[in-house]
Amino acid sequence: MAKVTINQDRCKGCGLCVSVCPKKVLALDTGKLNRKGYNPATPVNPDDCIGCAMCATMCPDCVITVEK
Repeated sequence: MAKVTINQDRCKGCGLCVSVCPKKVLALDTGKLNRKGYNPATPVNPDDCIGCAMCATMCPDCVITVEK
């Protein structure tokens, strides 16, 4: 099973990773602010991750790691 990890303190909440995930694994956490004041992306359906790493490829800040 694949595992997606996000450095939430560095995430700027742009939502690009959310938009490209084919399995809807990620979402912006509207109930939380990181230390920069952004709503970070977070895995909401981690068991559905297929390890395609499209989210990590799309992330402009390189804060996403996908492990297979």
